[in-house]
Amino acid sequence: MSFSLISRRAALMLGAGVALSALSLSAAADGLSAPKGRVILTVSGQLGATNRSKDAVFDMAMLEALPQHSFTTRTPWYDRPVKFTGPLLSDLLAAVKAQGKTINATAINDYTIRIPFDDAREHGVIVARLLDDQPMAVRDKGPLFVVYPFDSKAALRSSVYYERSIWQLKRMSIE
Repeated sequence: MSFSLISRRAALMLGAGVALSALSLSAAADGLSAPKGRVILTVSGQLGATNRSKDAVFDMAMLEALPQHSFTTRTPWYDRPVKFTGPLLSDLLAAVKAQGKTINATAINDYTIRIPFDDAREHGVIVARLLDDQPMAVRDKGPLFVVYPFDSKAALRSSVYYERSIWQLKRMSIE
């Protein structure tokens, strides 16, 4: 093998490594890695961290990597108190460096509800991915369900907050 052939190969490999590093650094600079699995949540709007064009997209592993929180609460949708587990909505918003006043949350069936940005911080809202420690299927209001800890404050047990608890969440747009 000639020296020039080795040098060309080394240069190509180095170039490929630099390109991959640049892509990784770009994603890391924004603070989000690219999803490796099926995208289940897309966040758009006023974001400081993205990983796909102007959006931040998440697969389940990325949501699992965020700090996880649980609470058990009664809801209008279940006949007994149930345990919800997932990242805090405020942690998810921090991960994408969201800045805004309103979250437009959209479900798989295109139902959309407006959630005040401050609710995430003030009420300990979670983006539940587990129900009673089990992944939620679409038929069980999954795979993601925005849930308020209704039993923590009497004020949360009202139609206002029940309506903001959107199940089968697929998209959030930050305004």
